Amino acid sequence: MKAVITVTGRDNIGIIARVSTECSNYGANILDISQSVMREYFAMIMLADIDALTIPFSDFVDRLAALGRENGLEIHTMHEDIFNTMHRI
Repeated sequence: MKAVITVTGRDNIGIIARVSTECSNYGANILDISQSVMREYFAMIMLADIDALTIPFSDFVDRLAALGRENGLEIHTMHEDIFNTMHRI
């Protein structure tokens, strides 16, 4: 199973490190990452393998969202199946 993780907010040092560390802490493996900075704004999309999560997926979603709040970011985590269903034409 996979999850799509989006991160947006004002750019600052260490965003990728903090998010990837949090993923690693709970057994999520980052498969792909795309990030860009537009002036002072940061945007990132990650695809993570969540087969080895050490906590329930809903808790993982909540922990990443909390990390975002602590750092002035919006972090949304969506199961790949829901993401694909939402974006199917």
